[in-house]
Amino acid sequence: MRQLDFERLEVWKRSCRLSSSIYKTFDACKNYGYKDQIMRSALSVASNIAEGEERETPAESARFFYIAKGSAGELITQIYIGIEAGFIDKQTGMDFVQEAKEIAAMLAALIKRRKGMVREEAGGYNYQAVSD
Repeated sequence: MRQLDFERLEVWKRSCRLSSSIYKTFDACKNYGYKDQIMRSALSVASNIAEGEERETPAESARFFYIAKGSAGELITQIYIGIEAGFIDKQTGMDFVQEAKEIAAMLAALIKRRKGMVREEAGGYNYQAVSD
């Protein structure tokens, strides 16, 4: 079976693993409003990366990557609140925050590439201008 483009992205893989870890951590959480919200934001990161990578144009892709990055910020906020409210232990929460921040940084770089703000490295050959 052919691998889809988003399945090759390390940022997508990491966001899926983070989402899965958050699901497992909050599985027994009895505060259903909080649990629902944090799980939705965690799912949103990976889902919007996938949707963005499957779009036709770089501008469309960048738009969904921006949404994913915003969801990462939302997730970080909810993790901090969960630590303060006692829904999650501090070390686990800070590990999640660190991973979400790294994912957000990866998304920022991906957005810049899609918007043409970062040039890709030149090929492995030396270019020499031909003089007339």
